[in-house]
Amino acid sequence: MPEKQRVCLAYSGGLDTSCILAWLIEKGYDVICFMANIGQEEDFDAAKEKALKIGAKQCYIENVIDEFVRELCFPAIQCNASYENVYLLGTSLARPVIARAQVKVAQKEGCQFISHGCTGKGNDQVRFELAFYALQPSIQVIAPWRIPEFYETFKGRNDLLDYAAKTGIPVTSTKSKPWSMDENLAHCSYEAGILEDPNTSPPSDMWKLTADPILSAPNEAEDVTIDFEKGLPVKISSPSQGTKTDPTELFLAANALARKHGVGRIDIVENRFIGLKSRGCYETPGLTILRAAHIDIEGLTLDREIRALRDQFVTIGWSRVLYNGLYFSPEREFLEASVIESQKSVNGQVRIRLYKGNCIVMGRSSQTEKLYDESESSMDEIGSFEPVETGGFIKVQAIRLKKYGQMKAEKGENLL
Repeated sequence: MPEKQRVCLAYSGGLDTSCILAWLIEKGYDVICFMANIGQEEDFDAAKEKALKIGAKQCYIENVIDEFVRELCFPAIQCNASYENVYLLGTSLARPVIARAQVKVAQKEGCQFISHGCTGKGNDQVRFELAFYALQPSIQVIAPWRIPEFYETFKGRNDLLDYAAKTGIPVTSTKSKPWSMDENLAHCSYEAGILEDPNTSPPSDMWKLTADPILSAPNEAEDVTIDFEKGLPVKISSPSQGTKTDPTELFLAANALARKHGVGRIDIVENRFIGLKSRGCYETPGLTILRAAHIDIEGLTLDREIRALRDQFVTIGWSRVLYNGLYFSPEREFLEASVIESQKSVNGQVRIRLYKGNCIVMGRSSQTEKLYDESESSMDEIGSFEPVETGGFIKVQAIRLKKYGQMKAEKGENLL
């Protein structure tokens, strides 16, 4: 009898991937389940027990929290990453480390196939599969929600529930939340269901991570100090969290502070890579305050032209590459090398105040970088800057503007 083919399934313990697990077994595969601990609140032991009960040959739980912080979240802070100016890429940042860990499990178990439960309309199918193919070019992907036999059989949640009952899959609840949710250490996302109407306000009980900025955040502000070296956060200090220097502990402290004070909520309509628009609500607490502090310290320590080039090309490019699932690509390596080069001088300390959803910069300093000269900038002393020299600078800058004004006047398009 020929040996069964093996598939490594990204498993969550939820209804969708539990049904996919049973369906793959029905199709004759030996299924190895994989779960990534990336900081989400999850009962991993219960999920593993469920996978094995359904029929998985093995279920791996891989902790990728530390590499997620060091390899994805911190570089995102270094380049001030955001997609379409507001989304801090919380979901996108997690996908590379999850995909890499899943491929390692697939290789360890000799799997010819890899599978996931991503919808056929979302970004995640692209992010995961591009990573899979880069990490193991010979891998074959089974994406059930793109297979007609699967999605024509399971048209909705009720079909999945019926299948679960028929196959003996344990289901803890038959009531679906009116939205879908994805969580990791950096953020929690909410989409679909009632949120598909972009004019429907998110219910107050939807937000899982952060205190309501108006109704339940503390009435007292809290001051936080964040230190940076080469653009990376290296220390965070606050009255409630003390001082943390380990990257993961630092990030957890930033999360706790921002969550307490209701910082990091956004509600947007974004453009997905596949061409559809999507409404998403996101909580990104710790990353929000670390990024805000980083942007501020750059004002003190980063050269003007380097900052302009980085903002115009590298920040936008790196953010788009991550959003589109191209982390394991030459362009990401090139962009990240540029980020690292740009951050050599970004050393210093930022003081911020957290209060009812706001992150307010209170001051900044640097012991090593001297681009800012208080005496030169002062309105009360001359310093080494000679004001008389500014006249020549203005005249040179005005040459083309004089020509422009003359040209407009000759055309009867007076600027007055």
